[in-house]
Amino acid sequence: MVLKLHTDAAYLVEPPARSRHGAHYWLGTLGIDDDNGAIENNASIIKPVVSSVAEAETAGCFYNCIDTIPIRIALEEMRHTQPPTPVTCDNSTAVGIANQTIKQRRSKAIDMQYYWLQDRECQEQFKIERAAGVNNKADYFTKHFSVSHHREKRPEYLHTK
Repeated sequence: MVLKLHTDAAYLVEPPARSRHGAHYWLGTLGIDDDNGAIENNASIIKPVVSSVAEAETAGCFYNCIDTIPIRIALEEMRHTQPPTPVTCDNSTAVGIANQTIKQRRSKAIDMQYYWLQDRECQEQFKIERAAGVNNKADYFTKHFSVSHHREKRPEYLHTK
């Protein structure tokens, strides 16, 4: 039983000049792309005003990863040893910042608190990786969609019979 996380953010979708982040948490098997139902879904406003899409995605990843810490501790207490939590983000710049695989130049103004992700990645609490936005389950919680889209996607998030 491994905690998994999809994280996403939408830049400047809330007035006045606010961005939103969302998350989809579930328990699955390491190395297998499974989703046996969410244990938590999250959608909230990013409180500081961010200056770019990359910063919004990094902020979303930061806030969502912070929310995983109590869940990881609870799973450890229940004797479910947790490897680094796989975190999937659809923005390559945000993943590069978290993994320290890109050299920051113009993004020097990014909030220092987001470097917490780099520290936790080095401590092997998280394994932040990129995947296409089409497969990102957190995307649903960050964008404005039509009613028909909500009806189409509802069975993926709610188990109705």
